[in-house]
Amino acid sequence: MTRPFGLPVRHLVLAVFVAAIWGSNFIVVKTALDVMPPVLMATLRFLVAAVPAVLVLPRPAVPTREIAAYGLLIGTGQFGLMYIAMNGYISPGLASLVIQMQVFFTVGLAVWLLGEKPRTYQMAALLTSFAGIAVIAMHTDRYTSAAGLALVLVAAMSCAGGNLVARRAGRVNMLSYMAWSSLYAVPPLLLLSLVVEGPAQVWGGIMAANAGAWAAVLWQSIANTLFGYGAWAWLLARYPVATIAPTALLVPVFGLGGAAVWLGERLHAWKMMAAALVILGLGINVLWPRTRSLLAGRPH
Repeated sequence: MTRPFGLPVRHLVLAVFVAAIWGSNFIVVKTALDVMPPVLMATLRFLVAAVPAVLVLPRPAVPTREIAAYGLLIGTGQFGLMYIAMNGYISPGLASLVIQMQVFFTVGLAVWLLGEKPRTYQMAALLTSFAGIAVIAMHTDRYTSAAGLALVLVAAMSCAGGNLVARRAGRVNMLSYMAWSSLYAVPPLLLLSLVVEGPAQVWGGIMAANAGAWAAVLWQSIANTLFGYGAWAWLLARYPVATIAPTALLVPVFGLGGAAVWLGERLHAWKMMAAALVILGLGINVLWPRTRSLLAGRPH
């Protein structure tokens, strides 16, 4: 059987397909934000991801506080803030790029909270990617503001916190974990929506939502959350992280490319430079250990 990049072709296609789904979600979200308030949309995303899945999937053997913490960090912290940012404060293509800083924030939190020691290549990767973020910060305009950049960076930090919480869960059924944690994401998101957006806007958003907006909610819930994370966990259970993780580098590629094709987002030279630096940093972080092992003639 042909195994390009250490994977059978069908599994490589699956990994790339997941990256395409995650990248495309930024375009889907931006389209739905034209008719639906951002926090309400995040609420509906996790509500649909949770129900009816929790009625058929067993609750994972994880303490309630851990599942609730993951739901809060990923639901409210990551997606709630990111949707607010994408509602006029940052372009979807750049949002798909900046949110990838969660990789480095995860490393930073592991160093701070777990006492892990950062490696030299990780620091080099971080500096490279932050250079890309600095390029974005120097080119804020009416499409990408400093506030939008800050919101997505905070969302990336929240995602990193969620990564550490999920890591403590160990080897659990990720589909079940995502469904049940989504259930715990709904109450804080709904409360935030009612406080920030107001009951009138929430009700108006639901009533104004067209078939396209509801399709966007379903895409985020089923394709992005349940299928995407479930398929990714399935692949990680069968192959080394070093084999699967590099395909995640395609997420901002699909995000930027999709935004350019479907939304007409202009790919300025500075934007391409920022993308190159961020993706290069991510590539160093993901690929360097494997490359070093190959150069040394050791199995990875």
